[in-house]
Amino acid sequence: MSTLARDVEEFLAHLRHARGLSDNTVRAYGTDLDSLVAHARKRIDGEPDTSGLDLETLRDWLWAASEIGLARATLARRSASARGLTKWLHESERIGADVGVRLRAPKAESRLPRVLTRAQVDGILSSLAAASASGDAGALRDLAVIELLYGAGLRVGELVGLDLGGVDLERLTVRVLGKGAKQRVVPFGVPAAAALGAYLDRGRPALVPGGGPAPRAFFLGASGRRLGSRAVYTLVARILEPLPGGGPAGPHALRHTAATHLLDGGADLRAVQELLGHASLGTTQIYTHVSTERLRESYRSAHPRA
Repeated sequence: MSTLARDVEEFLAHLRHARGLSDNTVRAYGTDLDSLVAHARKRIDGEPDTSGLDLETLRDWLWAASEIGLARATLARRSASARGLTKWLHESERIGADVGVRLRAPKAESRLPRVLTRAQVDGILSSLAAASASGDAGALRDLAVIELLYGAGLRVGELVGLDLGGVDLERLTVRVLGKGAKQRVVPFGVPAAAALGAYLDRGRPALVPGGGPAPRAFFLGASGRRLGSRAVYTLVARILEPLPGGGPAGPHALRHTAATHLLDGGADLRAVQELLGHASLGTTQIYTHVSTERLRESYRSAHPRA
């Protein structure tokens, strides 16, 4: 018999190597399924076999999570992780039936993403440009980071994963590796090109460590190694914290903002889908709802008979 813990590890390896999912996605699956294994251990006071996994155990696991106050979005993600596991277990003939196929969780709350106004974006970029005028390497890099996150609508993982050969300043394009190891080429504008060029000319050389081979990474941190996602989150959070508006204050807010501003400006929905690297058009359509809601808010606040 195979233990559930061992099969979970093999499933995570399958996600990483066979399906090509990103490290962050596999890590999220791992967090959810480790919780499931721990719950199953507690139920039987021992190491659970995969053959003993049933729908009752899965439902009890989700119920226990709801009792400690986990958000509906977290419960929905856990449910999806468990269904992915049981489907793979059944397809690989480790269990006789897919016990998770009837597992359901509360639907995630429908919340519109945070979107900055054009005036807010202009203010952020103006402040960063003023700070970079001193020639400080970190300030030049920060301006280039924000210009590219907004100008190309990149995910933070795509940005920090960039290598030197991935940015074409002549064609104003950047080549990124998105979800599912899918590569795409994304355009950016002239202001972003100017910030990237200044960073390459005057910022990055100051960040390259002395001695040893030069790093391939496009964006470098203060240590001279590849800039990490956490550093970008910290940068964006610091910038967005004083601004009015609710919602998460991370790099994804700039991606949401870029998509919404494109649609506000008349861009085709499918073009925005391609730019963002969404597999489904339905994912991109959330931004049409954002644009519509922004229009309603403007109407309610400005029209005399609203």
